[in-house]
Amino acid sequence: QVQLVESGGGLVQAGDSLRLSCAASGRAFSTYMMGWFRQAPGKEREFVAGITWNDRQTYYADSVKGRFTISRDNAKPTVYLQMNSLKPEDTAVYYCTMKPWPPMSRMPNEYRYWGQGTQVTVST
Repeated sequence: QVQLVESGGGLVQAGDSLRLSCAASGRAFSTYMMGWFRQAPGKEREFVAGITWNDRQTYYADSVKGRFTISRDNAKPTVYLQMNSLKPEDTAVYYCTMKPWPPMSRMPNEYRYWGQGTQVTVST
């Protein structure tokens, strides 16, 4: 099985930056894509960003494009989410996730492995 552990969340002010990390461990038959979703209170879980493992193609939600950057570390199974120019509407629990097989998807029910989540709170 695969374990995903997020870190880096916290309380910041609007305009600040945060970097989330997600460390993967365990054994996966295949890793096609890793990504980040978020869920705010009373809202559905939504796609934030994703990166394909082999060719590092990246995908973003329109709401974060130009502000967030997803990347991964070759040396270790870790994916990062650099979040700049944070807004109060970015407040949510952020989840790291892994999709073993293609195609790319923005639907949470198509991702197999999930971390426990890390809280990001952006104050005005």
